[in-house]
Amino acid sequence: MRRSGDSFSSQPTPSNIIFSRSPDEEQVVGHTLSRVEDSPAAPSGAHAEAVLTDALRAELIAFRRDLHRHPELGRQEFRTTEQVRARLERAGLSPRVLPAGTGLVCDIGSADDGRPRLALRADLDALPVPDTKAVPYRSTVEGRAHACGHDAHTTIVLGTGLVLAELDRQGRLPRPVRLVFQPAEEVMPGGALDAIKAGVLDGVERILAVHCDPKVEVGRIGLRVGPITSAADKLKLSLDGPGGHSARPHLTTDLVMATAKLATELPAALARRVDPRSGLSIVWGRIESGHAANVIPQHAELEGTVRCLELGAWHDAPDLVHEVIDQVAAMYRAKCEITYQRGVPPVVNEATSVELLRDAMVGRFGAHSVEDTEQSLGGEDFSWYLEHVSGALARLGVRPVGDTAKRDLHQGDFDIDEGAIAVGVELFTAAALLS
Repeated sequence: MRRSGDSFSSQPTPSNIIFSRSPDEEQVVGHTLSRVEDSPAAPSGAHAEAVLTDALRAELIAFRRDLHRHPELGRQEFRTTEQVRARLERAGLSPRVLPAGTGLVCDIGSADDGRPRLALRADLDALPVPDTKAVPYRSTVEGRAHACGHDAHTTIVLGTGLVLAELDRQGRLPRPVRLVFQPAEEVMPGGALDAIKAGVLDGVERILAVHCDPKVEVGRIGLRVGPITSAADKLKLSLDGPGGHSARPHLTTDLVMATAKLATELPAALARRVDPRSGLSIVWGRIESGHAANVIPQHAELEGTVRCLELGAWHDAPDLVHEVIDQVAAMYRAKCEITYQRGVPPVVNEATSVELLRDAMVGRFGAHSVEDTEQSLGGEDFSWYLEHVSGALARLGVRPVGDTAKRDLHQGDFDIDEGAIAVGVELFTAAALLS
C-alpha cells in the first residue's frame, strides 16, 4: 500500500445582566452590563465595577458587526488584521503583525522585571459557508460567514486590550499581558502552530481563551478541568483498480464494494482495537466513485475525520488506522493510497487556569454564572498552545435568554447575543487583575 502525508443549567439568570432592546434598528440585541455589586463571594482582588463604558460597549458591537460583514478565510485575514492593528495603535499600543501578514500580537505592560506574561488568545478566520441570517450585518462575501464566532472572540480580546491598556496607564495592571490574534484556526493543523513559531509564547506563563457556545445562555460560561475538546485529524483514501463490467466482478477489483467495506468496517474495527473510553471514531464526509450503473470504476475516494477524546490514543491513531485499512483493502485486492493529516490534539485545560477563570467570572457575575461543561468531539487548535504553557479555554454563553431554538456552530444561521461581548471582556479583565 502507498501512503502519503501523515501529511444546561436551569439556574436563574445572573441579576447583573440587563436585557433591553435598543431603539436603533441596527442594535438587534442591546444587552448591557450594569454595575456588579460587591459580594462576599467575590474573590479578593477582583474589581466589582463594570469595566465597559456605554461608548466602548457600543463601539465593540459595531466592530464585531463590521468583521461579520467582511469574513475572511484562514491565512487570508488581511483586512481583519488591519482593523485590529489600527484600533490598537489608536489606543497607543504597538501591535506586531505576524510574519505571514495575517494575525498579530500586542503586549500591554512591561516585562522588563522578568515577570511572566498572561496571554489572551483570539482567532480571526471565518468559514466557507453562506450566511443565511436576515440581519443588517449579514456577510457581504458570497459563500463565507463567521459561523463559529471568531468575530466575537476577536472583538472580546480587542476590547480587553483597550481596557487593560488604560489600567496599565493608571498603574493598576498587576502583570504584563499579551494579546494574541491568531489566523487560520479552521485550517488543519491550525494557525496556532504558525503563531507559536513566530514566538507569541515567548515570556508567557499562562494563556486563556473563550469559544462561543450556542447551548449556553449569555451571562454564563462553561468550564471543565482536563480535556474539553477532541483531537481531530483528516483522513483521505484513494482506491484504484483495473475496472471492468459489472457482469463480471470476479475478473477485476470490485472497487465500489471495497470502498463500501472500508467505509463501514474501518470505524467498526477501530471500535474493537482501542479502549472505548478513548472515544476514537471515524466519520466520513465524502465518498465518490463511478459514473455508470454497469461499469465497475477504476477509482474511488473516501474522506473523513478521525476524532479522539484521549491524548494517548490520539498519538497511536495513525498507525492503527493504517493497519486496519491495509488489511481491509487487501481482502478486496484494491490499491489504496492513504493520506492521514494530523490536525489538532485535545484541548486539555489545566486546573489552576480553570480556577482563575472561575474566580474571575464569579467575582464579576456571581456563582450562578459558571456551569460545568462536557468534553466535545469538536477540534480546536488552542490545544497547541497548551503543549507549551499552562492554560484553559472556557465556553462562552451566546444564546439569548429564553431562546429555545437549537442552533449550532458552523451553520449559516449561527449568531450570538451581543451581550456576550461585554461578558467576555469583563471575564478576561478580571482574570488579568487576579493573575
